[in-house]
Amino acid sequence: MENVRKKKALWMAIDLGLAALLILLDQWSKHLAIVKLKGQAAYVLISGVFELDYLENRGSAFGLFQNKKVFLLLVGVVFMVVMFYLLFKLPAEKKFLSLHLVAAAIVAGGIGNMIDRFVLGYVVDFFSFILIHYPVFNVADVYIVVATILMAILLIFVYKEEDLAFLWNKKDGKN
Repeated sequence: MENVRKKKALWMAIDLGLAALLILLDQWSKHLAIVKLKGQAAYVLISGVFELDYLENRGSAFGLFQNKKVFLLLVGVVFMVVMFYLLFKLPAEKKFLSLHLVAAAIVAGGIGNMIDRFVLGYVVDFFSFILIHYPVFNVADVYIVVATILMAILLIFVYKEEDLAFLWNKKDGKN
């Protein structure tokens, strides 16, 4: 039993370490955006397709809930509690490595944007796909979107219901 706890603690440390590294990368990219892009014209990387363009997003995805900082922080906290529950419940087995990785990336993205919202009052966005008029986004958003898509694929196509029994404290996947 002690060995299981140590293994679980090691996996949690790896999850949190990965999330911390991703948060640092996100915050560093946003710092660069503030220093290099704020108050400047968009920096064109691919003409008519992709630019770096500083934006202070005071809402959520697609500009929803503008200036609802407290609401967005509360939603973020609830979402983080759910994700930490998942990370805590995930078995410390190689079979679940991919779920550990995507959950840690989702946590990192959520915390990265919550840091901005709490400290600055807005989220720093700077990636702009102007070809498709996609909303401006940031590194944390990439973590959240890509990891959520990967998690959905894993949950739908890779893991079976009995593999996920740990979420409901089921030993054999049956009620």
